[in-house]
Amino acid sequence: MAIEQELQAAVKAALPELDCIIGWGPGPDALRDAPLFLRDAADADVLRAGFFSVNNPALFLPEYKGRKIGVLVKGCDARSVGQLLLEGLVRREDLFVIGFPCSGVIDAGKAAALIADRCEAGELRSVREQGDSIVLEGPDGAFSLAKKDVRADKCERCLFPNAMDADLFVGEKRAPFAELDEYADLAAFEQAPLEERMAFWEKEMSRCIRCYACRDACPLCVCRDQCVAVARDPHWLSQADGIRDKLFFQIIHASHLAGRCTGCGECERACPMGIPVLLLKRALSRRVETLFAYRAGIDMQGRPPLLTFSLEEPRIKERDW
Repeated sequence: MAIEQELQAAVKAALPELDCIIGWGPGPDALRDAPLFLRDAADADVLRAGFFSVNNPALFLPEYKGRKIGVLVKGCDARSVGQLLLEGLVRREDLFVIGFPCSGVIDAGKAAALIADRCEAGELRSVREQGDSIVLEGPDGAFSLAKKDVRADKCERCLFPNAMDADLFVGEKRAPFAELDEYADLAAFEQAPLEERMAFWEKEMSRCIRCYACRDACPLCVCRDQCVAVARDPHWLSQADGIRDKLFFQIIHASHLAGRCTGCGECERACPMGIPVLLLKRALSRRVETLFAYRAGIDMQGRPPLLTFSLEEPRIKERDW
């Protein structure tokens, strides 16, 4: 792909001035790229960036604080970088941001289900993009799938497919997937009675194995060494395997991300049990957007509303109560 070649050239040019560039390379199977940490320009030819580059590289930036790091970002990744900058968790002068336009990313689970009658994902010899399709080479030959059939749900409501605040942007900017995120997924869920919604979460949490992959994959969940899930002072949570403890953790996790979640969906993608934990974060994101007119990682001149204090917020008319 031309854009991959342009990005490889950009990485080769930038690397001599950087300690490392974070992007994507070959993954565990043909459907998935994996995080790649480049330190030598000679290795840049294995760099990948496109429909299969799902992981959010902003996750790793706080670990490199104080070092000069390059990072490749699509739209949702760039928002996460922006939010880390706004919170002072990384420094702009330490980063060299290379952005590119995103045409969405694959949901490997959707793709695996569609090709199950042909082969397993691990049996694929290669996968490549071709316009609005992906071409897969299996044991019995090549076949194609439409991108829209295997694209992650989060992409269909994406308003920011182009990386913002980039030092270098490669490729032509593309139009958003949607004009407005109307939170249709939340609206459909909230139509159910309260008892049904609670029963839904109890059923989902009964499948949780408390692996904390949702926490560890989140680029804004930066307090892992002092996480409430493992802290003993204060001792908020036990290590019990009960539904109450697991749901309590997810509520705390979502609350800590209120006004900070960029909707990258890494928490939900990383969950080995397929629990829709992003729904909880989106509920709080909608509330913050309604009350404070704020979306995480967008306005680099603004301040996250829950990190500030005002005597009276413009959209919260306390004096009228």
